[in-house]
Amino acid sequence: MKRIYTYGHDQVERNITISDIIENKKNRVKMTQVTAQNSEEAEILSDQNIDMIITGSDTYDDVRKGAPNTFITAALFAGRFITKDEILKGAIDVAMKGADSVLTPRSPEIVEMLSNEGLHVQGHVGMVPSNATLFGGIRTVGKTAQEAINILKDLKDLENAGAFGAEVECVAEDALVEISKHTSLVLNSLGAGSGGDVIFLFFEDICGETKDIKIPRHAKSWGDGKKILEQLNKERSKSIANFKNDVDNKKFPNNEHTISMNDGELDLLINELK
Repeated sequence: MKRIYTYGHDQVERNITISDIIENKKNRVKMTQVTAQNSEEAEILSDQNIDMIITGSDTYDDVRKGAPNTFITAALFAGRFITKDEILKGAIDVAMKGADSVLTPRSPEIVEMLSNEGLHVQGHVGMVPSNATLFGGIRTVGKTAQEAINILKDLKDLENAGAFGAEVECVAEDALVEISKHTSLVLNSLGAGSGGDVIFLFFEDICGETKDIKIPRHAKSWGDGKKILEQLNKERSKSIANFKNDVDNKKFPNNEHTISMNDGELDLLINELK
């Protein structure tokens, strides 16, 4: 563990620092990053020595409870922070709570604003979900030389704005291998193969808990959490139905589940209430 000061000047311990992350990039040491939505997921990730966790700024507090010493990035989702003042306030608020970095999908201008305030910032390039329509739908980008050059340009813009890293989403693996040679940014590969410095996946994809949508091609499940959750919900439904039935049929509560007054106290109460 490394001792550091947070943005709010609290002394804490972390499993890894930004200096370590940058050094690992130089030495080609692959790192791992996984999403977490709550303290339970975060605790599992911490116990299994995942290097970094990423979560939304609104779920940071709960996630930190489960992983008190893990490097955590707080994502500032575009729809929740609109103006520059809102973005800056949101970033500083979560950094004051102990977030080790913030991620924004916004412009290099926003990245520069945050970086100028001493925040450790990551950007987002590649198939950014909100820009999927510009690519003709959800698909891998960087499959042509021009697309790959455009991605490198986006990374250079972030680099010049003061970012230390970037999420690279759904980019052709061989393109990212070449691109990474031309940027100092730490690249978090989500659906971009082994070309990045950090291999990044969603918790629910890893654990086989993805619902309603097909698991992305770039992801892999090492478990069948969805089946277990379905079984759990069936058991929950059965239990709720039995509770309702027992109440309707006056089977619950009964003497087994209730407590009566001490001997003689009921008569005293009745007399007092007359």
